[in-house]
Amino acid sequence: MNIERIVITGGPATGKTAIIDDLASRGYYCFEEVIRKLTAKAKDSGDIKDIHSNPIALVSDSHAFNTNLINLRIDDFDAAKNAKEKQVFFDRGIPDVLAYMSYFDQPISDAFNTICKTYKYNKIFLLPPWEAIYTDDGERFETFEQAVDIYHKLKATYQAFDYSIIEVPFGSIEERTDFIITQSKL
Repeated sequence: MNIERIVITGGPATGKTAIIDDLASRGYYCFEEVIRKLTAKAKDSGDIKDIHSNPIALVSDSHAFNTNLINLRIDDFDAAKNAKEKQVFFDRGIPDVLAYMSYFDQPISDAFNTICKTYKYNKIFLLPPWEAIYTDDGERFETFEQAVDIYHKLKATYQAFDYSIIEVPFGSIEERTDFIITQSKL
């Protein structure tokens, strides 16, 4: 069976995780965001002592951190083939790593670009910045203004890899999830 891989992406505090949770509660196969696990691991190992920015900018070896992050996203991409469902949803995709690297002015290797060209998703849903729902949850490091800048980096990065982006309109979690489900069937 051909698996359709669908990414839900956007800057910080745009509702991605709430939508992924809603999709999962409706029985869709979903992969959670992996960076929070990496952040906790880096903090526990002492690689990050004072969290005041995104961990990509704080770790002692950002290339190793980004490589680990990309590899975890590749693992999720590959694991999708074991899904019994036709569609699987991802809280962020591989190109998100490059967008954040670009935002933090980190060098992007040809290998990372090749990975993004090799592991292709079927649909990309982009959640725009929404100041009304923006909150700092203790693990979020960006201001709303930075979240807007990251949104633009995400959009540009996915477009650079020839993705057509479907922008998700504002609304309740259920309305946004319904929009994604409907658009996924087209």
